[in-house]
Amino acid sequence: METWRIFATALLGVSGLLTVLIVMARVREKTGRWQAVAVAALVGVTALLLTCVLMLTTLPADVSWWLAGGLTVFVAVLAFAS
Repeated sequence: METWRIFATALLGVSGLLTVLIVMARVREKTGRWQAVAVAALVGVTALLLTCVLMLTTLPADVSWWLAGGLTVFVAVLAFAS
């Protein structure tokens, strides 16, 4: 496995986990129900894991780096906005 795949997946994993936490907090603020928060967490973590597996195995380099970089910028904007 190429080293760039591992770095891109690690970057996506860290920023993805932060995104899932932000989404969970917003769902809790809007609904106040722990069931909705659990569903949001399950969907977010599942999508993140699937994307990480695809990055490690099949996605080309430019798509992988665009996903990792784009999500990192998205998390930075969300963190600065709140």
